[in-house]
Formats: sequence, structure tokens, C-alpha cells
Amino acid sequence: MIKCAIISPCYNEEKIIEDSAYRLASTLESLKGKSIVSKDSYVMFVNDGSTDLTWSKIKALHSSNPMITGISLSHNCGHQVAIMAGMMEVRGNVDAVVTIDVDLQDDLNAIEEMVLMCQSGTEIVYGIKESRNVDPFLKRKSAQLFYKFQRSFGINVIENHADFRLLSKRALDVLAKFPERNLYLRGIVSR
Repeated sequence: MIKCAIISPCYNEEKIIEDSAYRLASTLESLKGKSIVSKDSYVMFVNDGSTDLTWSKIKALHSSNPMITGISLSHNCGHQVAIMAGMMEVRGNVDAVVTIDVDLQDDLNAIEEMVLMCQSGTEIVYGIKESRNVDPFLKRKSAQLFYKFQRSFGINVIENHADFRLLSKRALDVLAKFPERNLYLRGIVSR
């Protein structure tokens, strides 16, 4: 059984943060009930300098459920920096992290499989969209061009993988050694 933190970056998400917290906490409770993650696993929201009530809501959620916690960045630093800040904040306290966007467009059921793979020795598990058919045409095409463009520069990127992934403590420790300040985690955490 591993101690896991689910890291979710937030920027002006006051309208969805409570629902996301409920769904993520329910997912963790289910995994705890199956003895897949330890009882002290938790959800950490990273407030990326929101100007709405996101941070207030995260604090209120923590008051009603200590499994939900958060950190707040002093200003908007960007999505990738927020994810990295959350991962580095928990690095010494967990066996693995799962990163997921707060809109929860990824399959929460896949977290169980990710954790089981980690328990079997896999250090990094990618959440990859099976299909982009639900995406609007323009988004689908721009994503295809984006991946093609990256490959043309020699970036070894995994197509249809955003920021839904699991990293083991060992992978986090290696990631912490990277000196980059302009982060692009999909490029750093690749095959």
C-alpha cells in the first residue's frame, strides 16, 4: 500500500472546486477502502494566484475534510509551475503523486490502475486519451499539429497525454534535480 497525493492546479475555479474536491476525495476513499492507497493519502489543490474565491473555498474544504489540502502561490505562475510546486511540496511525504487538472476531464477510474502499476514497480504512468472524438474539430486538429511540431524539434512527446500522470517518489526525486525554470512537464517527463 502506498501513500498517494493527488495534485490538482487551480486558477479561478470557484465554480467547480467543490465538485472536483468531492469527486477526488471519493476516488481516494474508494482506493483506501480497497487497501490500494494508505489511509493518509490526500488531495492537494494548488491555487495558482486565483483572483476569485478559489483559495477561500480550498481552505473551507480543508476545514470540513482534512484529506483535502492546498497551497497558494503568491501570484499566477502558470499551469506547469503550479503542478511542479504541488509535486515538490509533497515530494518528501508521499510514495507517489497523481496530477490531474481540476476540471476532471480525465478518467478518475484510471487512478486505481495507475497506483497498481506503481505498486508493481512502474515509476511513471501516463494517462493518455483514447480518443479525441469528443473534442471540437479545431481543438483536435490543433492538438495533432502541436504534437507534429514538437516531434519535428526532436521532442520525445507522448501523443494525447496532457498532465494526467502518476510519478513515483523516485521519479519525483529525479525531477527535482532538473534546473529548468520555464517548465514543460510533458517534455521533461517523457519516455
